Amino acid sequence: MMYRTHTCGELRLSDSGKKITLAGWVQKTRDFGGMTFVDLRDRYGITQLVFNMETNPDLCRQARSLGREYVVKATGTVAERSNKNPNLPTGDIEILTEILELLNPAELPPFTIEEHSDGGDEIRMKYRYLDLRRPPLQRNLALRHRMAQEIRKYLDTKGFLEIETPVMIKSTPEGARDFVVPSRMNPGQFYALPQSPQMFKQLLMVSGYDRYMQIVKCFRDEDLRADRQPEFTQIDCEMAFVEQDDVLNLFEGLAKHLFHETLGYEFNEPFIRMPFDEAMNSYGSDKPDLRFGMKIIPLKSGKSQQEIIRPTTGFPVFDEAEYIGTLLAEKCAGYTRKQVDELTEFVRKPQIGAKGLVYVRYQEDGTIKSSVDKFFDATALQTWAEVAGAKPGDLLLILAGNSAPTLKALGELRLEMGRRLNLLDKNRFVPLWAIDFPLLEWDDETQRFYAMHHPFTAPKPSDIPLLDTNPGQVHANAYDLVINGVEIGGGSIRIHDSKLQAKMFEILGFTQEQAEYRFGFLMNAFRYGAPPHGGIAFGFDRWVSLFAGLNSIRDTIAFPKNNMGRDVMQDSPAEIDEEQLKELNIRVDHKNPGA
Repeated sequence: MMYRTHTCGELRLSDSGKKITLAGWVQKTRDFGGMTFVDLRDRYGITQLVFNMETNPDLCRQARSLGREYVVKATGTVAERSNKNPNLPTGDIEILTEILELLNPAELPPFTIEEHSDGGDEIRMKYRYLDLRRPPLQRNLALRHRMAQEIRKYLDTKGFLEIETPVMIKSTPEGARDFVVPSRMNPGQFYALPQSPQMFKQLLMVSGYDRYMQIVKCFRDEDLRADRQPEFTQIDCEMAFVEQDDVLNLFEGLAKHLFHETLGYEFNEPFIRMPFDEAMNSYGSDKPDLRFGMKIIPLKSGKSQQEIIRPTTGFPVFDEAEYIGTLLAEKCAGYTRKQVDELTEFVRKPQIGAKGLVYVRYQEDGTIKSSVDKFFDATALQTWAEVAGAKPGDLLLILAGNSAPTLKALGELRLEMGRRLNLLDKNRFVPLWAIDFPLLEWDDETQRFYAMHHPFTAPKPSDIPLLDTNPGQVHANAYDLVINGVEIGGGSIRIHDSKLQAKMFEILGFTQEQAEYRFGFLMNAFRYGAPPHGGIAFGFDRWVSLFAGLNSIRDTIAFPKNNMGRDVMQDSPAEIDEEQLKELNIRVDHKNPGA
């Protein structure tokens, strides 16, 4: 017995006259008096089956009884289609069906299994196995597969070994929360699921495996966003005997290879390398989207020697501001009051955090109008426009406040203007390496430093003396790959000297005992000849979603979680029975579950 000789996306006009057998799902049926047409679908495409009431009425009636998503097998002859469909690869042919076998009936699905479904997110998540039959999801998972193969192929040619690392490890909480797993054989003790194989890949460098890679599942118990899931996949890599340029050059090659092989997209120039300070000052983000310009232009800054807006102006918002910056929106002076009000409301959102927006219209007739006309004369406004490089017809959008939050808000406003002006072309890609990050960031609430990346990131060699005198000014030997405003991955040159690593733990507030308990095995390994090493990890889900032109990683994953971290299809997480809890030596306080 043969279920199929061909797939539903395979047959062409050159196959005319062949006797074939297809199997798949019924996409739809169409009755036209004496003729019935059935669109049969599998993951390869759709083929039209034809039934004739005059030549075989029983078979035609059988076809008319089919419902959506019935699983059937059909045998017949390939024939040229009289009414061709140019939108289908199989649109030149049809199957003159001779035998139709029902393999399995189906209930009516809760949403349409088509390119654009009528189902909402939650219902499609609940019936994910049906959603996965839709062409967009199939294309996404096929793209993911192709990318994984190309990653392995490229890295194999560069001498990397794919080595699996443990999934049940010791919890070393620092940053995001761990998912923990109770041990039945060791009562009261727990494993953690890895947020990253970081320490194991460093140990592999100590072990002499100088080029490691792994496409690996990682886990973080954190609040979800469009580009976050509690379990996600990393392209995880580490190299020994390398400096920063070695890592960037090799993985820039990987990026170019993926673009070429999966999208046919070519890069003829090296990727831009942009220091963290430049990214923040010019774009308000450490992952700037360079598909369009619109740099932030400072009008007043604590770092500026010549302030365009003087400390005393009579306008309290500007007088009290540490920083004032503007965006130049070209040819937007004609924005209506409603449009400006929408932008004002946008910057006032809690996640943006600005208190308000000042605008300056450089009108086509050369006059300048502003929302702060009563505080500043035409000469002052003209000066701002000149500094910003404005021309008649342009609009200045100005925010003021403390430096860091104001730059961040300007960065978000820049992206919003990019969206409104259709400057975010999904078919254009502008990558950059963000470099020279701060090694540490200070937290006022806990009164301590935290690692900007992780505790194993090496400082820039020239900045090591500052660890004793001014640790907040130390730069990290770290780098991120950013494409179209999305952080695709990041990494660093690692600390390989046990004394420097101990110093780093001390700055981060670990006692010697805490450092030994959490990371002692790594520190011990460093004493046995650790080579200089560095690496990088890419968010595989993010990279696939970028290539697929999606705003969320969810539809690049076969079975994702929803925004509450739940799998609504299998209804997990779920309670476990008392017998399992007893075996694990765990008691659940049902009266106070959050305690």
